[in-house]
Amino acid sequence: QVRLLESGGGSVHSGGSLRLSCEASTSVGRGYTMAWFRQVPGKEREGVVGIDSDGSTTYADSVKGRFTISKDNAKNTLYLQMNDLKPEDTAIYYCATGYLVADRLNVVEYSSWGQGTQVTVSS
Repeated sequence: QVRLLESGGGSVHSGGSLRLSCEASTSVGRGYTMAWFRQVPGKEREGVVGIDSDGSTTYADSVKGRFTISKDNAKNTLYLQMNDLKPEDTAIYYCATGYLVADRLNVVEYSSWGQGTQVTVSS
């Protein structure tokens, strides 16, 4: 099973930017979707954005126009560029991967998860 390691979290003020990285222990090939989720204590984990092996993406409405997902297959690394951050973006962000995912933002579709990285946005 692939291991995932997130990095890049931190604390920023409202309107700031961060770039998260997720390094996979092995290449994630055809048929696999990689995604970013986030979770606030006491709330359910929610999908932020997912990307298929062919580059197709689905973004949550709350982050459209502000967040951008990308991947570097040569480095087995997934990225999340987050711009115009808002206090409501504060959460632990998780990287995940799943095979033959039907709903890119559904947590049950994913079988491998990273440990998460904290993002805190202050007003």
